[in-house]
Amino acid sequence: MILPILLKMKALILTGGLGTRLRPLTCTLPKPLLPVANVPFLTHQILNLRQHGIREIVLATGYRPPLFRRLLGDGRSLGVRLRYAAEKSPLGTGGAVRNAARFLKGTTLILNGDVLQKLDVGALRRAHRRNRAEVTISLVHVQDPTLYGLVEVDAAGRIRRFLEKPSLDEITCDTINAGAYVFDESVFARIAPEVPYSLERGLFPRLLAEGRRMYGFVTHGYWMDIGTLDKFLQAHRDILEGRAAFALPGYRKLAAFLLAPGARLAPGVRHEGVGRVVLGPATEAAASVRFVGSVCVGADCRIEADAVLEDCVVLDRTRIGPGAQLSGCIVGRRCRIGANAVIGAGRTLGDGCVIQEFSRL
Repeated sequence: MILPILLKMKALILTGGLGTRLRPLTCTLPKPLLPVANVPFLTHQILNLRQHGIREIVLATGYRPPLFRRLLGDGRSLGVRLRYAAEKSPLGTGGAVRNAARFLKGTTLILNGDVLQKLDVGALRRAHRRNRAEVTISLVHVQDPTLYGLVEVDAAGRIRRFLEKPSLDEITCDTINAGAYVFDESVFARIAPEVPYSLERGLFPRLLAEGRRMYGFVTHGYWMDIGTLDKFLQAHRDILEGRAAFALPGYRKLAAFLLAPGARLAPGVRHEGVGRVVLGPATEAAASVRFVGSVCVGADCRIEADAVLEDCVVLDRTRIGPGAQLSGCIVGRRCRIGANAVIGAGRTLGDGCVIQEFSRL
């Protein structure tokens, strides 16, 4: 059931970062537009918001903003209305929020543009209202708190302090900022316009020091920060192995394969192990190609005979030569992998790479 109040609430997604930890993939494409299981990452976020009744979304853009409009347009194809707040120069998370404030009225949901999550927006909004909070920060439990900045709350959920990457003897909780916030409209005015500013290091500690009503809300759905190459690959595995339920519209199931329109499997193509294989539109796998584990191949790719692909991601318009072997790697768009070449775990190829036959990486 969609709450009527959610139909009125707008969302802001922060998409302005350079995505440096995802280079070389982000040298040509902003991080939020990278495909995750052949669907632009941002589309997964937008569809989750629409599922929870949010129909108006603002994108705060900074890096290559025209690409967002080109790919997403006005949002009509996704069942929402999209508006854009482009930065003239980098403003940080807080500055980006202030720059977009002219489009936002009333209570607003704000999302980081690099977190893949199944957020219960209704529960988050209800907690915000119940606590009469000015800011509510979604939180998630983590296994190793020393890797993150922690958010400590009291028994009622009110935030007590922020603790940056503690040592073992400093750990008092295992909850971190999950990258989703609910702001009352009054909070926007507390951010200076047109200057770089951080929500995490500036606004939130300041509001806490002033005794403002800030609450945490622990979320329990799937959560993954895709900001590194390892996490980008892990997100694919989580989807293809069923740990994360994200829709792949238009794909048909054939045994362990999910095939987009025009995707074709030649005789003798097989899959081994746990996971599924996703093949994008017009992608072809030739005779005796072997897939192992979780593999995602983008649109208009060609995989030649006897190639082996294991737990890897291949982006659009790439050609993989006969007998080539790919394992635990990421291959960018428009690459050419020569016959019998081997690309091993942890390797990432940027767009347009050419790997000669029998090469080993």
